[in-house]
Amino acid sequence: MSESHVTPQYQSHPRTPNQARPAQQSQQNQQSLQSQQTLTAEVAIIGGGAGGLAASIALARSLRSIIVIDAGSPRNAPSAHAHNVLGHEGINPLELVAKGRREAEAYGVQFVDGSVISAQNVTQAPEKLNFALETSLGATIEAKRVVIATGLTDVLPDIPGLADGWGETVLHCPYCHGYEVRGQNIGIIGTTAMSYHQAMMFSQLSDHVTFLRHKAPAPDEAQAKMLDSLGISYIDAAVEAVERTEAGTEVTLVTSPEAGPGTNHDAAPGLSDTTFDALSVGPYFRANGEIFEQLGGTVVDHPTGMGSSIPAEANGATEVPGVWAVGNSADISAMVVASAASGVMVGAQINAELIMSSVS
Repeated sequence: MSESHVTPQYQSHPRTPNQARPAQQSQQNQQSLQSQQTLTAEVAIIGGGAGGLAASIALARSLRSIIVIDAGSPRNAPSAHAHNVLGHEGINPLELVAKGRREAEAYGVQFVDGSVISAQNVTQAPEKLNFALETSLGATIEAKRVVIATGLTDVLPDIPGLADGWGETVLHCPYCHGYEVRGQNIGIIGTTAMSYHQAMMFSQLSDHVTFLRHKAPAPDEAQAKMLDSLGISYIDAAVEAVERTEAGTEVTLVTSPEAGPGTNHDAAPGLSDTTFDALSVGPYFRANGEIFEQLGGTVVDHPTGMGSSIPAEANGATEVPGVWAVGNSADISAMVVASAASGVMVGAQINAELIMSSVS
């Protein structure tokens, strides 16, 4: 079996990260890299979003050999803009990832354009290769440390038409996209008790917020008081379908199956089709943790019931020795900058750990 050890390429006057490699050269490097049967690096990073790229750059700047495996399907691809990204406000998410990749390549980071289909611990000896990752391209990657930067999947409620507007007229985060719908007619589709918190946050951005209970629990006394004091309309009904029209996003409502006895929903005016400028819904944030589980880890449910995540310490270390988690893999609330920050932290921690492991 042939083996290629991937090492950074340094120059006496290296390119700055803004000086991208020629496209043809990058493509040739990719073809050469993926033609090998076995690739070796000190750290393998699974996922090339903000967290994974930031970790790769921090490590490469410490002269570590790095391979990033990425299938090219970032979570925020449906959105046209990323916000709260200092210095890059409103940048297209795909452009941000492309710039980050060019910066990483300038420091010698190698990329495999595919996915990891299986992973295993080879040995726990810190001075030896610990992990073997089989990729969708057929190549195997051996590494001393692994960073899980696979993010999460937004699992939307099973409502016909809802996914069609995801990232445009169907939103979930008031900080990511709330400003763009300020002052508009916003409908909140309830999925869990946290949906009431979501309605509260969007009420800061618009005086026209309506809470559609759908599958959320009925409001308790505190939640009912909050809705009333903030002027949030409440419709105790389920959403049957969503359709984008020229007038806006039309929502078809039906009697909620969780409705209490004796409630005359048929007489409620909210049961007629209602049109909103935007909808907000809390998806189930499912951690993409299959590879972590193959390595012996356990994905856990988030305390709020809103999703799942890879349990990690503040520095990104997981319960599996040698395996680290960054970004949305470990934190369902992490936005782009927070994910990148976690990547830098994990990169620094891994570099220090590798140094310590070599101390006799």
